[in-house]
Formats: sequence, structure tokens, C-alpha cells
Amino acid sequence: MHIDIYHDTVCPWCRVGKRNLQVALESWQGEPITISYKTFFLNEGIPPDGEDFRTLMAEKGGGRIPLETMFDGPRRAGERVGLNFNFEAITRAPNTTLSHQLIALTPEAHKVAVIDAIYKAYFEDAKDIGRLDVLIDIAREIGLDAADLETRLAAGEMHEEILTEAHDAHGMGITGVPFFIFNGLYAMSGAQPPAAFTNVLQQIVERTEGITTS
Repeated sequence: MHIDIYHDTVCPWCRVGKRNLQVALESWQGEPITISYKTFFLNEGIPPDGEDFRTLMAEKGGGRIPLETMFDGPRRAGERVGLNFNFEAITRAPNTTLSHQLIALTPEAHKVAVIDAIYKAYFEDAKDIGRLDVLIDIAREIGLDAADLETRLAAGEMHEEILTEAHDAHGMGITGVPFFIFNGLYAMSGAQPPAAFTNVLQQIVERTEGITTS
């Protein structure tokens, strides 16, 4: 089975959804599962050097929802699966283009580690993941060839590819993330709990077996 995950690196629910799926897969005893991570931009118009975080979040809430209320949901959901969110420390809302390029350039064996490190850098360490130097430090800490990746990112490698992914997501009607597509046929949105993922996986297996034996 294959799962495409559309996500953005500044999306707290994407971080929670990814972990919830991971928890479900740890006890999954069915067929092998492969995962691809696809680009989605929550804030397409954000400038390259980012924006003030609290101002942007207040605008998203229309000035009617207190920021702490907005942060409370993902914070509580994260705590249930061992994730910390330090929203109070974040000052910049970054443009996430470079972070998606880094993910796209990362060898498959290290991709999950890089994604987790990017999420941690932003949500726990309040680092500006729109900056090239911050991303290169992340790559170096993971054990990747930082000099090579810096050259490739500076040259714009994978830029068009991630823009195409984001464009295709909108073409499929995806308006929010995380968004999960199973075997190119079945979709699920939101940071569903681990049990929901297990249930969907089992249903897909049963449907596939039913088609095969009919």
C-alpha cells in the first residue's frame, strides 16, 4: 500500500497527523506501506523573509479568536503523542519553499528524519526554517552532505517540482492539510487519531481483497 501525505512544514496539525500515522503503523501487521511526502503551502503569498508570526496568526483568526485558543488544540493533541509545541517562542512565520526543497532533495532513507527535524526546529526551537543557513544546519545534524545540499538549494534545485506538487494539490481539490491519499484512490484529511488510520488501512485491505476474489 502507498500513502501520499500532503503537508506544510509550518502546519502543527501536519506534525500531529504524521505522528499519529506513525503510531498506527507501529502496530500495523498488514501489507507493507510506503509513504511519499507532497508539498502544500498554507501561506502561498508569504514573502521570502517571512512575516511576523503573531500578526499573521491573528489575521487568520480574524481578530476574533485569542491566539492561545488557536494554539491549544494542536498543543493538547501533540502532548498525547509526545510532541511539544512552543508557540510563544515563535517570532517569524517563514516562507516554507526552501524547506520543501530540502525535503525533496533528501535521500529517501533520511527523509523522515529531516521532516521531523524541521518540525522540531520550528515548533520547539522557534527557528526560522525559511532561512537557508538554518536548513543547512538541520541537514548537517542529520548527517547529510550539507555543502552539497547548500549548493543545490542555492541553485534552486527541485523548486519547480515542489511548485508543481502544490499546484496539483489544489487541482485535486485539496484545501487544507494534512491530507492523506491511500493507493491513489482513498482520501482522509486532518490529524486523525491513530485508531482512525488503522481503521482506514484495514478497510482498504478488505476492499482490495474483495475486488481480487470477486
